[in-house]
Order: sequence, then structure tokens, then C-alpha cells
Amino acid sequence: MRDMLLIALYAFLGATAAGVLGAGVLLLIRRRSLTASLAVVAAVAVTAMLAGTLAVARAMFLSGHDLTVVTTVVAMAAVVSLATALLLGRWVVARSHALALAARALGDDGSFAAPDGPATAELAALSRELATTSARLAASRERERALESSRRELVAWISHDLRTPLAGLRAMAEALEDGVAADPDRYLRQIRTEVERLNDMVGDLFELSRIHAGTLALAPARISLYDLVGDALAGADPLAREHGVRLVGDRIEPVPVEVDGREMSRVLGNLLVNAIRRTPADGTVAVAAERSPDGVVVSVTDGCGGIPEEDLPRVFDTGWRGSHARTPPAGAGLGLAIVRGIVEAHQGRATVRNIPGGCRFEVTLPTAPG
Repeated sequence: MRDMLLIALYAFLGATAAGVLGAGVLLLIRRRSLTASLAVVAAVAVTAMLAGTLAVARAMFLSGHDLTVVTTVVAMAAVVSLATALLLGRWVVARSHALALAARALGDDGSFAAPDGPATAELAALSRELATTSARLAASRERERALESSRRELVAWISHDLRTPLAGLRAMAEALEDGVAADPDRYLRQIRTEVERLNDMVGDLFELSRIHAGTLALAPARISLYDLVGDALAGADPLAREHGVRLVGDRIEPVPVEVDGREMSRVLGNLLVNAIRRTPADGTVAVAAERSPDGVVVSVTDGCGGIPEEDLPRVFDTGWRGSHARTPPAGAGLGLAIVRGIVEAHQGRATVRNIPGGCRFEVTLPTAPG
């Protein structure tokens, strides 16, 4: 029993010495190829066996003949182990190189195709992550392109909408200055109207910039949806009368919501103005507010005749006004973009869908807690 303990001790000390030496070598070549590291690991395993055997032999537990036999066996094992380690290392390095070449496409065109052939579990997991990242980058690029296109359209439309009233203001100011205005009071009223419209446009741009920058400060308060919708209907009633449109709001539940009253009034006002302007005379704009499994839904239904299906995904984009609304008084295409931004800031969502004879805008808001 004592001899076995001594043999185990000498073998352990010899193997430990080989392991420490191998750890030092791995530390020195940690930046080298994986093939070299695998070769060192295989060499350490064989060397540890040989070192333990030599330590036991030095302690006179093995005869010379037995030592030769053991050494020969270890040498053959070393050859096979090193060959296996080199082959495995070269295969892993080749797979890693192929994966690196495939990943390089992420910086070129954004696409990623995993290399063919088997791979280790770690490399396969890395390939899946790269494929997921590639899909996210592609979606991000698509959103960026859409946003850039929307910004270009917005700049073009804003430039047009600013140029027209500014030219009119300049002409009226020159007429007043030269004393050739036939009706100065009418010119002054028109100047005031144009200035107010320009002021509203600048206000919309400022609001939209705050939404995009994430600096829209909300002051939520508990308020009845009945009061909120009622105020919005009262504010839109003069415009509806001017256009000969009936406002209907008889399906409004007194549901409490926790929102910024000022911002949500702007949301409802924008939706109502948009609906009134696109509903023909003698048409109806209906407002409803009711509970749903997702929260509280406020809907505005108009009689615009519907929106082309290909345009529905763009309705809330910045600057979008549809093919029939390129000129005033349609506005700069900011109202619905502001609606979506404010609603999303309240953790809600804004949607639109066609119905017979028109379309329905829906704003879904979380129900007030308690």
C-alpha cells in the first residue's frame, strides 16, 4: 500500500511539472494559431505521462526493461496525439477563416451567408448570431433609407409650402408699401392669416424635432376620456361647419386614462382636422372611445373614400400627404407623424385602416392604473 502511494506521489509530481511547463508555453503563444495551442495541449498530456513514468523509474519502482517499454508506448502515443491535434487544429482554423470571410460581407453589403460544411457547436452558434445581426443591420439600413427618403420629401414639401406664402406676403407688403393696394384691410387680414399658418407650420416642425430627439416632456395626469374627446370636438366644430361636415361623438365611454392632456388634445385635434379636410361636404366624421383588451381605443372615422393600400404603411411617415394633397391647405404632412410620436411616447400605438367609404384612425392607449 505504501509503495502505491509513493508511485502515485512521484507520478503526480512529474505530471505537475509537465503541466506547469505546458501552461507557461500556452501563455507565451496565446496570440498564436489555435493549431499551436492544440499541439501544446496534446504534448502536455503525453509529457505528463512520460514525466510521471520517469519519476517512478528514478525511485527504482521500474526496471530498465519496463522503462523502455513504457517509453516506447508513450512515444507512439505522442506521435498519434500530435498528429490528431494538428489535424483538428487545421480544420478548426479553416472553418474560422471561412467564417471570417463570410462575416466580412457585413461591412460590404450587409448580407451574411454561413459557410457550408460541418462546424463545431461554438462556430455554429457564432454563425447564427452573425446571421441574426445581419438581418438586424439590413432592417436598420432599410429604416434609414426610408427615413432619409422621408426627410428629403419633407424638405422639398416644406420648401414649397414656405415659398408660396412668403411670395404672397412679399407681394402684399410691397403693394401696401407702394400704396397701390385697392383694399388695405383685406391685405392685412390675408397677411395675418398667412403668418398664422406659417407659425403653425414652424410649431409642428419644433414639436416633431422634440419627438425625434426624444426630448418630448410629458406631464401625465388622470383624466376622463369623455372630457378629452369632448374638448377636441368642441375645438374642431368651427372647421367642420366651415366645410359642411357633421361631427358625431355619441359612442364615447367615460374611461379614465393617464395622459398629458395638452399633448393628447393635439393628437385628437390633428386627427379631426385631417378627417374634416378630407371628408366631402355633407359627410360625417365620427369619433368613438371605448375599452378593448389592449387598453382604450379612440377612433376617428372619416368619409375620404379610402387610402390606396400601397400608401397605408406610409400614412404616419414624416412629410407624407398622399398624391392628392401636395398643395395647401393640406399642410406640410407633419400632423399624423406628430400623432404617432405623441401616442408612442404614451406607450400606445396609432393605426389606420380602410372601411367602406373612408378610413378609420385608431389610437390605443393604456388604461389608467387602479
